Amino acid sequence: MKKQIVILIGLAFVLFVGIAQVYSGAARDYITIVGSSTVYPFATVVAENFGKKNRFKTPKVESTGSGGGHKLFGAGIGINHPDITNASSRITKSQLKKNFQNGVKEIVEVKIGYDGIVVANSRLSRVFRLTRKDLFLGLAKQVPVPGKTGVLQPNPYRTWRQINPYLPDTKIEVLGPPPTSGTRDAFMELAMEGGANAFTWIAKLKKTDRKKYKVICNTIREDGAYIEAGENDNLIVEKLIKAPKALGVLGFSFLDQNTDKIQGAFIDGVQPAFEAIADGFYPLSRPLYFYIKKAHVDKIPGMRAYLAEFTNENTWGDEGYLTTKGLIPMPRAERRYYKRVVEELTVLTLDDLN
Repeated sequence: MKKQIVILIGLAFVLFVGIAQVYSGAARDYITIVGSSTVYPFATVVAENFGKKNRFKTPKVESTGSGGGHKLFGAGIGINHPDITNASSRITKSQLKKNFQNGVKEIVEVKIGYDGIVVANSRLSRVFRLTRKDLFLGLAKQVPVPGKTGVLQPNPYRTWRQINPYLPDTKIEVLGPPPTSGTRDAFMELAMEGGANAFTWIAKLKKTDRKKYKVICNTIREDGAYIEAGENDNLIVEKLIKAPKALGVLGFSFLDQNTDKIQGAFIDGVQPAFEAIADGFYPLSRPLYFYIKKAHVDKIPGMRAYLAEFTNENTWGDEGYLTTKGLIPMPRAERRYYKRVVEELTVLTLDDLN
């Protein structure tokens, strides 16, 4: 009888602990992170260092692309949903509204530093010297008819030299990320829109007919000149090695880690380099982010410690270990600001995105 009572008490205790864990959100004892393939290498090294220094388990980091990360992150609250999502472009109002609708109502935005979008090719080929106008004319589905203001035509260009006589007479072949990638979003804004703005009548559409402007700038040709190569920039590097005449769109950190194999094109006369991106001279530079689910911070073990590790000067500072991975540090004042945002868990609002 006593044995049965002991067994029943034991079962009741196990059940109680299980229920308590579910309601406390502590049934998962490690941090889950999803999102951008560009931010992935930075988040991974921080997670590994965090795991070595702390009693908590090493966070699980997955490369899903910025769009895929936002979708997973914003689907709900609780242990079945990620705690943090990385992003290589800022969250949009529509994404934030979807999160709100799914009950994810308190999100903390953290900028971690800067990156450059690189147009690279194999070191076996010559270095390209491109303008943003060249990129727009090479990749847009419809381009202006020369000498006819306001008139578009299906993209007729097959080689780079047809666009610019100073470029190689090679087929236009660009390997790049899919629409779910933050790198693709940033490339559309910085390169394609920047190039389209070289045409005054298109630039004016941004104010008079924004929808048409976006269609012109952000619709990529579908005749094989642009090849979606997946979310993982490392795959693009591998494909560039095998296809020396092709170009690839990827994050600066991947160029920085593979300078023995690939080289970055000059964009509007500026070479992609650490200093040029940090100073803002490189035309295709962008900020990188991660987003925190505030409701999870004190529920999932180790979250505050992980956030403290990421925002430490030894991590993201001027001499921090992330610079060896290609991260361009923010100015010191900006780092102080975002460290305070993390410590106070300042929530992002729709008005902040205006």
